Amino acid sequence: MRKPIIAGNWKMNTSTSEATELVKAMKKKLVSITGVDKVLCPPFVSLSLVKDLIKGTSIKLGAQNMHYERSGAYTGEISPVMLSGLCSFVILGHSERRALFEESDQIVNKKVQAALDLQLTPIVCVGESLEQNEAGETIDVVTRQIKAAFNGVESLQGTVVAYEPIWAIGTGKAARGDQANAIHKVIRSVIAQLYDDSVAQDMRIQYGGSVTAANIAEFIGQPEIDGALVGGASLKAPEFISIVEQTSKIKKTG
Repeated sequence: MRKPIIAGNWKMNTSTSEATELVKAMKKKLVSITGVDKVLCPPFVSLSLVKDLIKGTSIKLGAQNMHYERSGAYTGEISPVMLSGLCSFVILGHSERRALFEESDQIVNKKVQAALDLQLTPIVCVGESLEQNEAGETIDVVTRQIKAAFNGVESLQGTVVAYEPIWAIGTGKAARGDQANAIHKVIRSVIAQLYDDSVAQDMRIQYGGSVTAANIAEFIGQPEIDGALVGGASLKAPEFISIVEQTSKIKKTG
């Protein structure tokens, strides 16, 4: 049985002092919840302090992005070497990176390989735009992104995939649970084609896109959905705690 994973993507929010207060507000409750991998993904400037705050607990740390080169003249970038030993997860290919910073499938692929080379666990984001969704291209887009992200990757080493329909991110308009589950099933079948059924069944696939405490049960109750990549709701301690708590209860009973 796949262990569910809830990751909070804080995006470009929280000062270092706000990050400290947020972790303190949710730490005790999160630690008490079992059966779920809990991952906090603060901005780069807060990684070290959050690492110290959660040291010795069951809470894990993730970065929101990274460059694929280990070092060099890339002003403002963060390399996988800098993250290695600092955090265990890294979000790659988020739709905001693809759309706003023009990251191509090929760049995402380079980042995935670079992360795995240094034992960082990628959370690889895939998803279609509203136009692609309305044109019935969802399966084609997601299949292309999955194949490109893992091109030349021999072992996935626990890699997580996050299906994030772009039209649902930050809009308050989430996909239906059954819709998301169907795409998760497609993703799993593509992984089986690329590797084998065992790898596909072991892979954890999250849903992301306007996830809240009010709708998490709809997604977590689906058989192919193994967790969530949470945006805005991860900045509210009670909300994020509730999402993790509900996930734990539903997956334990389901």
